[in-house]
Amino acid sequence: MKYCSSRGLESGLSFRDVLFAGYAKDGGLYVPEEFPKLTLDELKSMAHTSYPGLVFEMARKFISEQEISSVQLKDLIDNNIKKLTTPEVVEIKQLNGELNIVELFHGPTLAFKDLALSVVGGLLNFYLKENQQNITILVGTSGDTGSSALMSVHGEEHTDIVVLLPHGRCTRTQELQMTTIIDDNVHIYRVEGNSDELDEPIKKCFHDESFVANHNLISINSINWGRVMVQIAHYFYSYFRLCGEVGEVVQLLVPTGAAAGCIAQKMGLPITMVATVNTNDIVARTLSCGDFSVKGEGVKSLAPAMDIQVPYNIERLLYLFTDQDRQRVRCLMEEFERENRVRVPEDVMTSLKQTVVETFVASDDDIKSAMRRVYEENKYVVCPHTAVAAAYHFNQSESVGVPRGVLATAAPDKFPEAVAESEIPVRMDSLQHLETMPTKSVWMRKGEDWYGILRTKIEEITDRRKSKSKEIKKG
Repeated sequence: MKYCSSRGLESGLSFRDVLFAGYAKDGGLYVPEEFPKLTLDELKSMAHTSYPGLVFEMARKFISEQEISSVQLKDLIDNNIKKLTTPEVVEIKQLNGELNIVELFHGPTLAFKDLALSVVGGLLNFYLKENQQNITILVGTSGDTGSSALMSVHGEEHTDIVVLLPHGRCTRTQELQMTTIIDDNVHIYRVEGNSDELDEPIKKCFHDESFVANHNLISINSINWGRVMVQIAHYFYSYFRLCGEVGEVVQLLVPTGAAAGCIAQKMGLPITMVATVNTNDIVARTLSCGDFSVKGEGVKSLAPAMDIQVPYNIERLLYLFTDQDRQRVRCLMEEFERENRVRVPEDVMTSLKQTVVETFVASDDDIKSAMRRVYEENKYVVCPHTAVAAAYHFNQSESVGVPRGVLATAAPDKFPEAVAESEIPVRMDSLQHLETMPTKSVWMRKGEDWYGILRTKIEEITDRRKSKSKEIKKG
C-alpha cells in the first residue's frame, strides 16, 4: 500500500510518511493510491469480528507488513482500545420506531473521535519510540477533536501538542475537557474566533515546508489519514451488527460528511448514507447539488462540531469519486481556494449519489424537537449532533425498507445546555467535576498575529527539546 497527495505532487509514500504529516506539500490531503476491494466471501468472514478485530482488518489493508508486523499491529490496537470505557467499545441501542443508535462515544472524552485517536496515538508512539524521534502536533478543533487528541498523547515523552479551540463556539464542558489537561507537553490556546478562522494560521504553518521539517510538525485532525483509516472500521462494525444477512444494503445516517463511510462503500461494503448537517450546510449543498461554496460566516448552533464552513474531507471525496484523478482534484480545489466556490462536475455527482443518497439540514429547532422526541418515546437522551441524524429519521413518512442506523458521535453529557433547551428533565452532570479542576490556557485575541504566536510557540518547544537533549548528553 502506497500513498499520494490528492493533488498529484507526491506519490509512492509509506503509511509512516503520511501518518507523520499534515497537509501534503501541494496543499492537498494524503490518500491511498488504490483502495482495496473486498469480495462477498471476505465480508462474510468478517461478519462476527469484534470492533478491535475490524480495526485491525482495516489497518492491515492500509499498512504494509514491512512497516508493522501483524503481531505488533494487533497488540498496538488491542492495548490502546482497552483504554476505552466499555468491553464492546461500540454499542447499539434499538429504540422504538426502528431507530437504531450506534453509540460510538464510549471513550475517555465521550466522543467518537476517541476511538480513532486512541489508535493513532498508539501508532505515533510505536514509531517515535522505535526511532527516538520527537514531534509537535498542531490541532484546530471545533469542540471534540481537541480533547480526544489531548487524551491520546498528553504526558508522552516524545510529543508536544498545541491545540487551538474557538472560545464561546464550543460548549463550556468541551472547553474544560481541554483546559483541565495540565501536562508539560500540552499547550492550549483559546481563540477569539470560529473554527474556520483558527484554521488559517494552522494552514500557514503547514504550508511552510521548511518550518514543518525543522520542527517535526504534524496534525491529527481529520486531515491525517491515520484517523480516517481507523474510522472506516466504524462503518464495517455498524453494518455487520445491523444487517440481517451479509450482502443486503444497510442505510447509515451520518452527522456531517462521512468520508470514511464513502471509502468503506468503495471497498465493497453494501451501505448507503444520508449526510445530515446543521444550518452550516456546505456539506449538504456540496453532496446534494455540487455547490461547494462558502456562503457568509459560520452560524453558531446547538451542534458546534458542525459549525464549519470549509470541511477538510470534501477533497478526499472528490479524489474518491473522480476515480482518483489527481489532476482533476487539483484543478477543482485550486479554483475553490481562489474563488471560495467551485461547481462539482455532473459525472462526479452521479458517482457520489450512489453512495450518499440524500442530505438533510436540521435547524436548532429541529435538533431540540428530535432530542425531545427521542427522550419522550424511549427515555433515552441523544447529543445534538446525533439529533441532527435522528431528525432526518423522524422526517421520513415511510420505512426505508432496509435496516437503518444513526451514528451517535458524542454522549449528551458534553452538551448540558442543549439538553436543557430541549426541555428534557435529565441532569447532565457526569462531567460537573471539571468545574472545580484547575485550568491552563493562553488567549489568542482578535487583532493579534495568531500565525506569529503559533510559530513562536512551536519554536520554543523545539528549543526546549534541544536544550533538554544537550543536558542529557552532558549527564
